Amino acid sequence: MAVTPIQDVPIATEPIRLGQFLKLSGLAEDGVHARELVEAGEVMVDGRTETRRGAQLRRGQVVAVHGRRARPVE
Repeated sequence: MAVTPIQDVPIATEPIRLGQFLKLSGLAEDGVHARELVEAGEVMVDGRTETRRGAQLRRGQVVAVHGRRARPVE
């Protein structure tokens, strides 16, 4: 099984909340969808399930949802 490439998503300020990043990166359609993904345990940050929508992300951390991956960058 091939590993999907990681999408680099520029952010203006660090840290960024997970819910905001999910929307910005396109991993979630909107805030409601982001909340549903997080609450369902479908979001991983650096290989660990993250259940806090307000979790703070730093540049370089990898967020994965349903096989799609993205990371905040400068």
